[in-house]
Amino acid sequence: MKKALITGITGQDGSYLAELLIAKGYEVHGIVRRSSLPNTGRIDHLLSDADIADSVLFLHYGDLSDSSRLVSLVTQIQPDEVYNLAAQSHVRVSFDEPELTGETTGLGSVKLLEALRISGSPARFYQASSSEMFGASPPPQNEETPFYPRSPYGAAKVYSYWITKNYRESYGMFATNGILFNHESPRRGETFVTRKITKAVARIRAGLQDKLHLGNLEAERDWGYAPEYVNAMWMMLQADQPDDFVVATGTRYSVKEFVEMAFNHVGLSWEKYVDFDERYLRPAEVDSLVGDSAKAASLTGWKAKVLTPELAAIMVDADIAALEGAGTQSIDNPYFG
Repeated sequence: MKKALITGITGQDGSYLAELLIAKGYEVHGIVRRSSLPNTGRIDHLLSDADIADSVLFLHYGDLSDSSRLVSLVTQIQPDEVYNLAAQSHVRVSFDEPELTGETTGLGSVKLLEALRISGSPARFYQASSSEMFGASPPPQNEETPFYPRSPYGAAKVYSYWITKNYRESYGMFATNGILFNHESPRRGETFVTRKITKAVARIRAGLQDKLHLGNLEAERDWGYAPEYVNAMWMMLQADQPDDFVVATGTRYSVKEFVEMAFNHVGLSWEKYVDFDERYLRPAEVDSLVGDSAKAASLTGWKAKVLTPELAAIMVDADIAALEGAGTQSIDNPYFG
């Protein structure tokens, strides 16, 4: 049985990745930060399953800021694969907390790489890189596109990208960067724009909300489906050689178009409910991110299946179901029954 260690296991991607790896027969270990309130909501359905909890899924307290703890955990667990998904990942918040973002999203990566190096672990390492690294570089963006980050988050991810590549070339580590473009799901945090939109649509439809306040409606993004993207992560670590890969759908839609698709799905006209609010603008905007994942398709066989229109419908339906008491945790995950 292979062992995997996931940082950020309680996040959107971490929860889907845990499901995927368990379905593939892995023993999964996750690092969680100690908190006074429960923060395992996205994986509670796994923890409550007697066939999974304490048999193939194990959680450990830890933090990317604690180097000695990382060394201890790597030595104790002896993982075959390590997925570094933990980060302060909200772009707008990174302008308010640039130092914290640098410490976790940037320096956290090198601390984990050092833990692997110091312990002598042969584990394959996946670094969650981001399309935000490209920032102002014009689309479509691929592995050869220059980085031009426009936020502290993007800048921290650039550091993590290069330190991962440096450890690969300096120490012969199997260290891979997955440059993932925006990927969403019903488990997306409610402050991220897509989930903010779909939750508002569900609430407006139910008469629980009157208005949706948004910032830049003209920003263009390449939105994919998170369960498919974590499968790409796993596929990268099964390759013969470590490398760096863009993961994207190759399609572009504006925030306004996503809003329109979400409202249209329930038969509502978005113009009646959406108001502009400058508080949600970033100090530096990223106009357009559209990925070219031809390399990933060629070398790993990965290709996106769920595109933005279907994604918007999936998320709206999930938020409607959540309001009606049906829950969202295991909705439409093709990798976990």
